[in-house]
Amino acid sequence: MTIFGAIGAAGSGMTVMRTWLDAISDNVANANTVVATSEDAFATRYVVAQEKAGEDGVRVAGVAFGSAEGRLVHDPNHALADADGYVRHPDVDMTSQMTQMIMAQRGYQANAAVVSRATESYQAALQIGRS
Repeated sequence: MTIFGAIGAAGSGMTVMRTWLDAISDNVANANTVVATSEDAFATRYVVAQEKAGEDGVRVAGVAFGSAEGRLVHDPNHALADADGYVRHPDVDMTSQMTQMIMAQRGYQANAAVVSRATESYQAALQIGRS
């Protein structure tokens, strides 16, 4: 792999990690979104990554969604409560989201370090060529 190939592969990894972090932030932001029992709950987002065909690196292949069924919570004082006193909350697992956030952050940092090291190597090679 060339220096530019390493930068391209790591750059694509950074893009996937950033998209993953965006999905996690959507999930966390909507973890407490309440809807009426007649509506669908917020569906957790999951980023689907895929190897680039014939190239180094990865790409975002799409986004998968969790169940919109959510979970019913008895809250008779809520404005959206049904006749039985229930509302629908999303089924967002905050522990899982925080774990995924740490993994995505570390993945982003690792790819950024590869870009930085490859850039430094390229600049060093240019300095050698000038001598």
